[in-house]
Amino acid sequence: MTLSCAVSSRDGRQRSEQHATTLEILEGTHETQDSRFGIVVSKFNEFITTRLLDSALDTFKKGGTSDQHIRIVRVPGAFEIPLVARQLAETGRFDAIICLGSVIRGETPHFDYICAETSRGIAQAALDTGVPIIFGVLTTETVDQALDRSGSPQRNRGVHAAQAAMEMASIMKQIRMMRG
Repeated sequence: MTLSCAVSSRDGRQRSEQHATTLEILEGTHETQDSRFGIVVSKFNEFITTRLLDSALDTFKKGGTSDQHIRIVRVPGAFEIPLVARQLAETGRFDAIICLGSVIRGETPHFDYICAETSRGIAQAALDTGVPIIFGVLTTETVDQALDRSGSPQRNRGVHAAQAAMEMASIMKQIRMMRG
């Protein structure tokens, strides 16, 4: 295998160098026929989260995931997502979990508290359980921004969350195989 890298010289100019290597590189795929996924989706701002969910489901199906390998859990709001994601991860039945929600800034600091605790809780759940838990919660200033990030497949965070879940499930399986 040959790796390319950019090297800076003393004068600040960069040049590309090729290096032969025998490094083993693990990389995830979007092939998911035997993977199982949990989806935790907030009902709050449902006009946004439904779009995220629909796009995530479509992405999983394109990757070969059957409906029987997907479990959806609807929770009241974004704040409730981390607890349910952690509980799903602790069952040992899922290769990855995605969290979908939409928090739109209002007139009070409530937005800041919800966003901070939701992201912290999701990250902590993943670290504590060892199961990939993907952050697909929109944190936007306006409804228009939320609509934009839940619209076309190129910008839809549901698509990106499902893709990340597929890749992480694949990577984690490869790592488990290394353990032997």
